[in-house]
Amino acid sequence: MRVSLVQIEVDPDEPVRGRRARAAALVRAQRGRDLVVLPELWPVGAFAYDAWEDAAEPLDGPTAEAMSAAARDAGVWLHAGSVVERDGSGGLYNTSLVFDPEGGLRAAYRKIHRFGFDEGEAVVMGGGREIVTAAAPFGILGLATCYDLRFPEQFRLLVDAGAQILAIPAGWPSRRLEHWRLLARARAVESQAFVLACCTAGTHAGVEQAGHSMVVDPWGTVLAEAGPDEEVLHVDLDPGQVATVRAEFPVLRDRILGLPDPWGRTGGAL
Repeated sequence: MRVSLVQIEVDPDEPVRGRRARAAALVRAQRGRDLVVLPELWPVGAFAYDAWEDAAEPLDGPTAEAMSAAARDAGVWLHAGSVVERDGSGGLYNTSLVFDPEGGLRAAYRKIHRFGFDEGEAVVMGGGREIVTAAAPFGILGLATCYDLRFPEQFRLLVDAGAQILAIPAGWPSRRLEHWRLLARARAVESQAFVLACCTAGTHAGVEQAGHSMVVDPWGTVLAEAGPDEEVLHVDLDPGQVATVRAEFPVLRDRILGLPDPWGRTGGAL
């Protein structure tokens, strides 16, 4: 399986229309690959809160239209990163889009965990409530976005839904680069799945981005890692390794569900 992670640089002086066209050209240049992954909120910037209202678009908006055409022209499965989605009632969501090689929209995932605590995304955006996967010929993609990476419960649910490859677009800040590296490997090891973690380069509203997109195999081995600048990372991987690792080291089989809660709450382990 041939994968490309497109680590786009977000330049605040570049018009969104121009960056959209540039991203589409980068996708078209990946003809011959099986899957292409873009970062989080690359059209406008993951920290450009003040620009989100004007940049918001429906699921069939200009970014989706451009990415659908690029996927079709390149003949690739495309995880187009995420956009600021505006729903029919005017609500905003951080929504990832997955297109098939015919340009069809196969999955849309609204980011569940919103970053910012009491400001920024946590206030401006609505939160998703659904675990989302996309079935492709090379395996089942599990979808998560940036801050989701810090919540292992979500990845357990993705594994339970059949995910073998975890696609994680991000706009991760450079000051927490080591967390990015650590958590991407942790999610791969505990899920026994490939992690495709694609981050932006450049600066979002004054926040320097980490870059360092990476591909991690089910043993936690980093197969490839980008640098801090705009770069296209190419990796060949064997999707069959997931089944092999899960059979040879069947840790997922030994999960114990429904453990008693010492605080008397209902529920149990995920």
